[in-house]
Amino acid sequence: MKFKPILIVAGEPNSVFFEIFFKSLKKLKIKSPIILIASEKLLKLEMQKFNFKKKIKLLDIKNLQYRKLDNKFINLINIKYKNLNKISLRSNIYIYECFETAFNIIKHYNLNKFINGPVNKNKFLDKKFLGMTEYISHKFKIKKNAMLIYNKGLSVCPVTTHLPLKKVAKKINKELIIEKTKLIDNFYKKKIKKRPRIAILGLNPHCESVDIFNEEEKIIKPAINILRKKRYQVSGPYSADTIFLKQNRFKYDVILGMYHDQVLTPLKSLFEYNAINITLGLPFTRISPDHGPNEKMKGKNISNPLSLIKAISFLDKN
Repeated sequence: MKFKPILIVAGEPNSVFFEIFFKSLKKLKIKSPIILIASEKLLKLEMQKFNFKKKIKLLDIKNLQYRKLDNKFINLINIKYKNLNKISLRSNIYIYECFETAFNIIKHYNLNKFINGPVNKNKFLDKKFLGMTEYISHKFKIKKNAMLIYNKGLSVCPVTTHLPLKKVAKKINKELIIEKTKLIDNFYKKKIKKRPRIAILGLNPHCESVDIFNEEEKIIKPAINILRKKRYQVSGPYSADTIFLKQNRFKYDVILGMYHDQVLTPLKSLFEYNAINITLGLPFTRISPDHGPNEKMKGKNISNPLSLIKAISFLDKN
């Protein structure tokens, strides 16, 4: 049985991606061939810098023949880029071309495994999208999506993603909570082969509010009641300050929070790099390492590759 390839966009050129990519290749033994979309010039410079030795096989997009590929080589689709040691308009154009190439390949060859390296969202997205979840969903005309930070022991999903905190209360509603829960449930049934136990958090400290309008009573509890009537394994609302205690978190597969840091901060404290960012709702599986470009660590050979290793391993098994 031939495995479909894993497409990988290298992402921000001024990042730690190539370092963690080389470290991952040294540790992994996978069945799915990897196709890297990046600059050949930049790849060779990074290989020389990290003393990573492997032959490069240049691929033709128009005649990919991915069923004949293996991981004896670095299978590369070359996107031209003049090496610049800083984030710039030119690097954003390069990243854009890498993503467009990947999206065209996914559509043309019906591929379903995609990883992108870290991207400086502020520079690349230019405030047009909240994050890469929304950017990639827009490219495939997907309106219902979710950002799942996945770990085998416990995952989290924020109802709102990279939204300023002052806007969160106005954004959350019953429909959005129900939408995210359904996407999580569908993903777990399809990929993990189980119905997930989902804890839903409140918005306010201790799920209480001195305001007349209480989001827990008016929005979150009614959403939970609707979901329970439809047989989803949900409960809550729970207070965010105690749900991650050991005796509580082990009862659940996923914790659904109302905003980004409410759930990502404790998860990263628990698992550090042992988690991956999965976009739910797409017609393929998109994953990114759960960390940023970390330009300050570029070239120092001290970056942890675990999240990329987990991302590649997950796609190889699914």
